[in-house]
Amino acid sequence: MKTVLKHFVCFVVLVSLCLSAKAQDSSSFKKERFIPIVTAAGIGYGASVYGLYQLWYKDYPSEEFHFFNDNSEWMQMDKCGHFFTAFQISRISSDVLLWTGTKRKKAIWFGAATGLAFQTTIEVFDGFSSEWGFSMGDMAFNTLGCATLLSQYLAWHELRIIPKFSFHHTAYADVSPSLLGETPGQQLLKDYNGQTYWLSFNVRKLLQKDFFWPEWLCVSAGYGANGMVRGNVSESNAAGYYPYRQFYLSLDIDFQSIHTRSKLLRTIFYTVNMLKVPMPALEFNEHGVQAHGMYF
Repeated sequence: MKTVLKHFVCFVVLVSLCLSAKAQDSSSFKKERFIPIVTAAGIGYGASVYGLYQLWYKDYPSEEFHFFNDNSEWMQMDKCGHFFTAFQISRISSDVLLWTGTKRKKAIWFGAATGLAFQTTIEVFDGFSSEWGFSMGDMAFNTLGCATLLSQYLAWHELRIIPKFSFHHTAYADVSPSLLGETPGQQLLKDYNGQTYWLSFNVRKLLQKDFFWPEWLCVSAGYGANGMVRGNVSESNAAGYYPYRQFYLSLDIDFQSIHTRSKLLRTIFYTVNMLKVPMPALEFNEHGVQAHGMYF
């Protein structure tokens, strides 16, 4: 439950930042943009930290800082969530700083640091809670998500490999609603069986060549898992379910590579570019290969 709610708060932060983000560089520093943005971010961070403590931690005893190894749970789907969330917070933070006219390298480094700081705060809270513990696996994927944004912006000044997310409803939530969600909104956050995490590769940007392939069309590789009604495989097996991994190959759209003069459309394209577009897909798993006419 803690991991799911944690991701929910991160998602709220993402959406809030998306609404104000202008994914474009600025030729000069603009104090009138920078001061309100940094002030709002500071207040938002403080409020989030306080809210996290009140919601999850205050009712559990505190103890000495300790570690907890949850790397075997949920077939690492939660780790993909950490990677995705850290990347997106870093992306938005960097782009908002660029919008204020902050020098490019500073904006990118501070943006990535913001993503890592937010995620690390939650892990430190976990480390002092008797209910959980500091997860090195979570931190590794948090760091990897921030580094994926940082490396692309520094090396290419753009995103050519984009982490994305998609979701579809599954019947497993009916088997274990307390863990996987009772309502559609809860299931979006809690049912790892319905979540898929993607890396969308912009072919034209990666190859740096002009040919027939559209600028906005990506090849996308996805990862998911199925059959999980408990966190551990052995517990799912005991309940009569046998989890397995799923790998996907599909196409996708890089909305930010679609040229438009409309500021509204650019903002919409920027925001939805974290979501994988439903497309036909091939699924590869231990049972064979399955074709999906339209995969969410």
